[in-house]
Amino acid sequence: MEKTLTIQDIQEILPHRYPFLLVDRVIQMADGPETSSKVGNTATGIKCVSVNEPFFQGHFPDFPIMPGVLLVEAMAQTAALAYYRPGDPKLNFMIAGVERAKFRKPVTPGDQLEMHAKVLKDRRSMILVECSIKVAGQSVAEATILASISLREESGKA
Repeated sequence: MEKTLTIQDIQEILPHRYPFLLVDRVIQMADGPETSSKVGNTATGIKCVSVNEPFFQGHFPDFPIMPGVLLVEAMAQTAALAYYRPGDPKLNFMIAGVERAKFRKPVTPGDQLEMHAKVLKDRRSMILVECSIKVAGQSVAEATILASISLREESGKA
């Protein structure tokens, strides 16, 4: 299945909201070769980084760069979108571990992040996802993310 997601679609899947929703659009999703698991599922997400992001006020005033921890969170959100498929129940994805994280170049206002995620292992309650971020074709960050998955309980709020 090749598919794209709008911000409205993403907000149906992820519980995050501004200022913590770090994926603006998904430009590509593809299923892996296995039908019994989600191994091989991929997603490519986009985040447009604006000078108006709240973290730039303090990180750093004279040299604004996106914090590495937020790059990891953006990759984790893309990882959740790589795992999720229509018809799945609403799920929580919690970072359980980050391996081999590397930050190669600073991300600054005006950059457009192209985030890639590929599911490496699927144990139903835990997944391992290979993630990377590029800006203008150059690698800026990468990590392998371990996430725990659970059913999301609805709060009943409108």
